[in-house]
Amino acid sequence: MELVIHHSTVYRYNSPAKQVGLLLRLQPSHLDGQTPRAWAVTINGTPVKGFTPNAFGDLEAFVQHRGGVAQLEIVAEGTVSTRETHGIVSGFRQDLPLPVFLRETELTSPDDGIQALARDVRGEDLIARLHALSDLVRERVAYVPGATDHASTAAEALAQGEGVCQDHAHIFVSAARLLGAPARYVAGYLLADEGDLAQHETHGWAEAWVEGLGWIGFDATNGLCVTERYVRLCCGLDAHDAAPVRGAVTGTTAIAIQADVMIGEVAPVRPQQEQQQQ
Repeated sequence: MELVIHHSTVYRYNSPAKQVGLLLRLQPSHLDGQTPRAWAVTINGTPVKGFTPNAFGDLEAFVQHRGGVAQLEIVAEGTVSTRETHGIVSGFRQDLPLPVFLRETELTSPDDGIQALARDVRGEDLIARLHALSDLVRERVAYVPGATDHASTAAEALAQGEGVCQDHAHIFVSAARLLGAPARYVAGYLLADEGDLAQHETHGWAEAWVEGLGWIGFDATNGLCVTERYVRLCCGLDAHDAAPVRGAVTGTTAIAIQADVMIGEVAPVRPQQEQQQQ
């Protein structure tokens, strides 16, 4: 599958900022089943270069702007070829040892509710239990846009029974760690199925480590393992850790942020079309 993506993020400052520092994880990696064919990241039209692998194996770049910054428009766009890998994520370098992905964070810390959820999981082996966990999260937390915000924790979302993809992934990650599986949050893009609501923002899901298989992508929001419709950007211990764009600013007091993602499938060229083009 060939996917075309346009992801824009605009930062507007109420008064010109003296300095802005940005950490960008907007460059998809070459993975088994994922190959960027043409991809560019720009800030106010200027290309961003120097993306290098971090400890998670994801590509990132740090950019600084100084002196009277009134607006920054970050655009990541291009095409990515994907193929079905049945949820298995492989083909990248990772320097961190697996126990790192058992660590709790403020957003994923398990409370009594998440511990009870983990106890309700059934399955003959770990992979079966992780599939069951994904189903339980989807069953107990309804997808309701706007029900939570970026600071909502996994425990809070489970308690209220409503949330968004970030919450589903956080709950899955928290409970998976209780089951003994190293787990992490993933940010990227999803081509919605026909009839579904279009995705106008990055999507969040989870990955868990299963011995003998490696990392497996679980999207509890949609009740499935990741497919060729997913493009993986970056990962972390939680959504904050895996943010595609993180920044720090000095010299201004208010920031307006506008973001949009457009994603579609490039129609394959048919033999008859190829002949006409020759």
